[in-house]
Amino acid sequence: MSSSTDHGSGPGSATPAVRTLLRALVALLAACLVALGGAAAAHAAPDDDLIKVFVVPDPARTGGQLATLQSIAGATLGDASRSGEIFALNRGQAQKDGGALNSPDDQLHPGWILRLPQDASGPDVQLARDTGAQGGAASAPPASGQRSSATFTFPLAAAVAVLGTILLALITAGIVGRRKVRTAYAAVRRAVRRLGEPMRRRRRLTQRQATGRRFATDADSVRRAYGTLGEFAPTRQQPERPVHALRVDGTGVTVWLTAADTADAPWTNLDGTRWRRPAAATGWLTRGEDTGATSQASIGAACLVRAGTDADGEPVFVDLSRLDGVLSVSGDRAVARDVVQNLLAEIARTRPDTPVTVLRGADGALPVAVPTGLRQLPRVDTPAPAAPAEGRGTVRAGASRRPVRGLVVVAGTPDGPAAAELAALCGPGGAGWTGLVCGEANGAHWRWHTDADGHLDIPVLDVRLTVPA
Repeated sequence: MSSSTDHGSGPGSATPAVRTLLRALVALLAACLVALGGAAAAHAAPDDDLIKVFVVPDPARTGGQLATLQSIAGATLGDASRSGEIFALNRGQAQKDGGALNSPDDQLHPGWILRLPQDASGPDVQLARDTGAQGGAASAPPASGQRSSATFTFPLAAAVAVLGTILLALITAGIVGRRKVRTAYAAVRRAVRRLGEPMRRRRRLTQRQATGRRFATDADSVRRAYGTLGEFAPTRQQPERPVHALRVDGTGVTVWLTAADTADAPWTNLDGTRWRRPAAATGWLTRGEDTGATSQASIGAACLVRAGTDADGEPVFVDLSRLDGVLSVSGDRAVARDVVQNLLAEIARTRPDTPVTVLRGADGALPVAVPTGLRQLPRVDTPAPAAPAEGRGTVRAGASRRPVRGLVVVAGTPDGPAAAELAALCGPGGAGWTGLVCGEANGAHWRWHTDADGHLDIPVLDVRLTVPA
């Protein structure tokens, strides 16, 4: 008698194929929904007349402080000097109380609705409908929770036909082979991700540009970072404890020390090299605090620059005087240029008139623009190299301090002549300058890596930052 058991057709063997089939179906349906959503967004074009506005608050809600064009520009555009743009958009427009803004010095009345530039952002920015002709006033913003309506229709027969075609294709693909189904599923997933990638990149670029504008106007975090260095300056009791990086935020400060150094209370150790202190535990935020002549000399040798912001959006400073030579920024070429450009802008704000010379690399990269606050030199006479100090190894050299006397910027990976000039100016026994290279550089003590998403990895600090643009 023949056996009725068929080991190849049991429920257990069909389960993986069913799961693969369902996953592919979900992916294809998601792709259809993305396409339909794009059509719905295109059909909802009547909402394109929405504009960004700011509603002047009642002083009773702001502690008696009256809103001005400068305060509105600072809160919504990140730059108080752009108040003239807001005045130009609202000049002569009649408000609900019959008044109008005719001069930049006019007092703003509660309830006035002021137009804002399209790049405005922040919690105080609202959307309103532009119901008037060109130059007319905007209507009041919609109430909380109210949404504009848009009609989108899709024929039922067409929807059934599309879904039937998808199901038939999936069944056919499942019969032909599971491997092809999995391959198609992976391809659909990649296609869906590619559909949203341009929007994600534009959003990241906008955030990075906002960080650059914030750095240009935020002098307080720089003052607070330098004020923290005085606590680790050399004293009669102990030598200087090198601070390689700092993170400044509203609740305190974090410093990166060497593994062999420690900090006294109220500093607490977060891991082997990071130490944290709350802002309320000390007076390092006090303006005008005298840190003494020894501390001032140590602080003066430092060159703190904000390399970017961490995952919480807080600035992270690094001390370029700890480079002891050359910083190599590799990875995505455009983002690496943004890193070097930002470092130059930081130095121009804190150390104006620092000499800079720019060299071309072997890969034909475009030269880096030098900020106006720095003194660009077309050529620097390189000194004859001196013999390095005995026993000076890579680890010791990377930990020593070299004040930033001048900057050598290399746009791209250095070729033979550029590498020789870089070594003569920044290497051991050279002129004592600091090199910033947009690419790979042999002998660099610090190496940073970037990616196309605007991220910067600093391995020696074990941090990932977002680069300003």
